[in-house]
Amino acid sequence: MGKTVGIISLKGGVGKTSVVSSLGAALSLRGKKVLLIDGNLSSPTLGLHLNVVDPEKTLHHVLNRSVTTQEAIYDCGEFHIMPSSIFENVNVSPLMLRNRIRGLKRSYDVILIDSSPSLNEETLAVMLASDEILVVTTPDRPTLSATIKAIKLAKQRGTPISGLILNKVNNKNFEVSFEDVEETLDVPVLAVIPYDVAVLESLSNMMPYPFFKPKSKGSEEFRRLAAVMVGEKYKQARLKDFFRKLTPNRQEINREIFYKSSFE
Repeated sequence: MGKTVGIISLKGGVGKTSVVSSLGAALSLRGKKVLLIDGNLSSPTLGLHLNVVDPEKTLHHVLNRSVTTQEAIYDCGEFHIMPSSIFENVNVSPLMLRNRIRGLKRSYDVILIDSSPSLNEETLAVMLASDEILVVTTPDRPTLSATIKAIKLAKQRGTPISGLILNKVNNKNFEVSFEDVEETLDVPVLAVIPYDVAVLESLSNMMPYPFFKPKSKGSEEFRRLAAVMVGEKYKQARLKDFFRKLTPNRQEINREIFYKSSFE
């Protein structure tokens, strides 16, 4: 039986959908069977990241019971996607999401659900449909204030929050520090993704970032996060990784804690 992971943020522009695409790719590189679901029903874009532009059958049709879940799943090669309708106006109840996708956990190791960047029924539906939550944020105060609301809502709904993905990090002194992010949000940072213009290039090519630029620091960080999510150790392949293991950074320590608490 697989698990469902909701990827949430209550502020647009943090790169949440790119994170969903990249993390799905990283999980597939570990040989896992992965399904990505676009739970952002009002303004879906996940399909555009993966060259599924105008699908005939989508999550909207699954929710209104006009098609089965299998009919709305598309093969992206390394993993599968259930997109939502961009151009067609289909009235649905977002809160049907959990019941409609429940059976898919028998067919996949991991299901990632992209959520709306707003505090609405769509975000609530993703939380209720998820076994655990990952919260995407960027290291700036406006985004952190919105992230506090997302975390508070998830805790109110009783969905476990596995950790934060700190995205678009420039390592500049004008950014909120790693330590302040964790102290403010009281949630461990499990991955730090550096800002990389190649993410925009990968989007233009409709290809997940870890496939487009596999040797980048960001892609490696996604692979490290993917490994711990499924209870596997990330292979240290290079000499600098050996020294990195001797002096691990904070997110590596957090991932080790997560691994031990979840899988040992």
